[in-house]
Amino acid sequence: MLKLYPPIEARRTGFLRVSDLHEIHWEESGNPEGLPVIGIHGGPGGGSSPEMRRFFDPTVYRIILIDQRGCGKSTPHSELRENDTWNLVSDMEAVREHLGIEKWVLFGGSWGSTLALSYAVTHTNRVFGLILRGIFLLTQSEVRWFYQEGASRLFPDSYDRYVAPIPEAERDDLLHAFHRRLTGDDKAERQKAAKAWACWEGETITIQGPTSRPKRFEEDDFADAFARIECHYFVNKGFFEKDGWLLEQAAEKLADIPGKIVHGRYDVVTPLSTAWGLKKAWPNAELDIVPNAGHSSLEPGIVDKLIRSTRDFGRRFRST
Repeated sequence: MLKLYPPIEARRTGFLRVSDLHEIHWEESGNPEGLPVIGIHGGPGGGSSPEMRRFFDPTVYRIILIDQRGCGKSTPHSELRENDTWNLVSDMEAVREHLGIEKWVLFGGSWGSTLALSYAVTHTNRVFGLILRGIFLLTQSEVRWFYQEGASRLFPDSYDRYVAPIPEAERDDLLHAFHRRLTGDDKAERQKAAKAWACWEGETITIQGPTSRPKRFEEDDFADAFARIECHYFVNKGFFEKDGWLLEQAAEKLADIPGKIVHGRYDVVTPLSTAWGLKKAWPNAELDIVPNAGHSSLEPGIVDKLIRSTRDFGRRFRST
């Protein structure tokens, strides 16, 4: 079973002004003459991490990471204004042009798969291919499954901690109940809601469950941006023109674009049925279902399949 490549440091970093309000952080590592790839982090609002560099052979790939609006090192932190899917797609294009990249591979998981697909159907001619994990198309049924009822039946202990900040009278619509608190003026209530929201995902992302919750989901700054930005996007239905729009566009526009999809059989955050539906709509994509894995990109079986995918794309597109 393949493991992550050894840790590497970024060769170049910088900030790119993308609006009067927002400045986004970018970094570059690996081979400056290599196959360009952009790692697209999850959330939205999760920020990039050094581990994302380690899915790529640094002798083969020119590795680009960015922090999306409002999170990571980008500023202003936790900002919701001018923060939507299409601004993020525009930011990716701005980074591509800034770095002088003609075409690149898109690599993203969870919300990162949503944003990768959104970019790919908008700028298809700039994409060699996509490597996606934990497919999330931001449909209303997916959001309801995880944030209202569905995953709650598999993780009732974590779910009770998640809903604790919300009075019982408001629990028939948890998404909007959290949104009111995460965008309200009561700082203590906002922090409490943010941590409950973030820890719910942190406790369910691996097959091990709550005992493997990553530490950063408990950190105030991370939880605030993560919860606020996610909830903002979900309340606004991903800023798509209709429910299911992204799947329709993928079926129409990605027919000639190769894809690799990696999905855990026991992914509770983004159930396998979504990846299955995407694969049926996009015949040029290959789907690897990983047994004994959940949602996290760092579970051993997920790591193995993702690195096999980056190796395959490296062989396929490097000469191009």
